[in-house]
Amino acid sequence: MPSMIVIYIVTRDAKESEKIGKHLLKKRLAACVNIIPSIQSFSLWPPHKGTIEHANESILLCKTLEDRWEDIEREVKKIHSYQNPAIFAIPVAHASDNYLNWLEGEIR
Repeated sequence: MPSMIVIYIVTRDAKESEKIGKHLLKKRLAACVNIIPSIQSFSLWPPHKGTIEHANESILLCKTLEDRWEDIEREVKKIHSYQNPAIFAIPVAHASDNYLNWLEGEIR
């Protein structure tokens, strides 16, 4: 059975999430994406300054297979507006066989 992951990507807004999500779908690197259009983020930025920055952002969740991670990371970095975007994979411990078969069929 292939290993499913969900890739979590923070973007500047829902429009950028949609752009990146559609790009990944067209390249068949993900089978499904979800957008959480508006979140509030607080982070220490710029680095090593101790400043807390606040931003309104969006979250893009990409459902894919683990062996697509490097391709997705590369593609996202090419078109993302941030210099250092948050992109990380969350392993999926369990998924229904039907869903996993559909996901694999769309990506492979």
